Amino acid sequence: QVQLVESGGGLVQAGGSLRLSCAASGRTYRFPMGWFRQAPGKEREFVAAITWRDDRTSYGASVKGRFTISKDNVNDTVYLQMNNLKPEDTAVYSCAARFIDGLATFGRSYNYWGQGTQVTVSS
Repeated sequence: QVQLVESGGGLVQAGGSLRLSCAASGRTYRFPMGWFRQAPGKEREFVAAITWRDDRTSYGASVKGRFTISKDNVNDTVYLQMNNLKPEDTAVYSCAARFIDGLATFGRSYNYWGQGTQVTVSS
């Protein structure tokens, strides 16, 4: 079993930055990770993903060039650095882990999920 706990969310003004963290515990060996977000009344949206073996990354179109995903293998933590935040980035951000290495942009490809952390961007 894998437990994922997100932190780092909060309220920020447009143009500001936040860094989200996702700490994994339990059986965390070699799990690729992803970040997703969901705003009220909207579908869950893929944000970013990173592979375990070679740190390849993938980003959703709306965040590409502004967000960066990275990981610390020693501490089993994945980060999402969010720069130049916009009001439309407001959502609950959740991290997820999957068994099979590789980049996955669909939520159904992931096996474990965190509870999420709220990010609110004011205009």
